[in-house]
Amino acid sequence: MTELSEYCRELEAYLCRKNGGHLIRIVGPAFERVSGWAERGVPLAVAFRGIDRYCERIELKGTRRRPVRIEFCEADIFDIFDDWRRSVGIVQAQAAAEATAPPRKPALTEHLERVVARLVGSRAPRSPAFERHVEALLAEIDRLSGESKKSRGDARAAILDRLAELDKGLLRMATAELDDAAVTAARREAEAELAPFGSRLSPEMRAQAVEAAFDRHVRDTLGLPMVRYQ
Repeated sequence: MTELSEYCRELEAYLCRKNGGHLIRIVGPAFERVSGWAERGVPLAVAFRGIDRYCERIELKGTRRRPVRIEFCEADIFDIFDDWRRSVGIVQAQAAAEATAPPRKPALTEHLERVVARLVGSRAPRSPAFERHVEALLAEIDRLSGESKKSRGDARAAILDRLAELDKGLLRMATAELDDAAVTAARREAEAELAPFGSRLSPEMRAQAVEAAFDRHVRDTLGLPMVRYQ
């Protein structure tokens, strides 16, 4: 219960900052709901991103007239959690263990549209060499997007393989953009995120998941998407 209480306090404090200092306690039904997030293994960092996404959306719409409650953010938190589980390989492991189907992934063309939107929309400081890399990447993604609309079989598989290669190249460039302190912090956060799943994963799978979580932190630091399609 101590860990759960700390989980709730962290969410209360984060939401309080997003609400301009207005504190809304996580009690009663809200506490039960958040307890379910903790039991499912939703990392705090993922929950924070879900809160950010909800707040950003209502601010853009101009509909924010009262403090945001934690319950309002649940759909965004679960959406990001599904993306996180897929990116680190947790979704496949849980689906196999529970004999359930993993969440449906978006169509390839929709995925590529999201990749382009995030690459173009990122405002993180980047070196000239990295900017040139992104420009070349956007050009190739545009070409692959056109080909993907009619691709089948081996042609589609070749596109997916190329996206995986492009993703690795982007990650190498992105990691080189970070200083040693940022890399160390990303690895530490990756380990912390996977801690709730330690007993559910084999050592090999856990090591792979930690590396994938580290990659995700690198992407998030620079506002980058996952290029590969999975």
